[in-house]
Amino acid sequence: MDNYWLAIVWSIGPTIVVSFIFFVILRGIVRMDRTERKVYARIEAEERAKRGLPPVTPADS
Repeated sequence: MDNYWLAIVWSIGPTIVVSFIFFVILRGIVRMDRTERKVYARIEAEERAKRGLPPVTPADS
């Protein structure tokens, strides 16, 4: 019976590890994109303010 549970762990273990790595990578990509959009919006607002243009209102969609 011990070999049965060991076989289950060795069968499911790699799938769980790869899924965790995939999750961490995707989470990092989404966070980087979110941060990049915030920085870009801040820079754009600063540039618009330098030129005397009105601020852009964010889209509601």
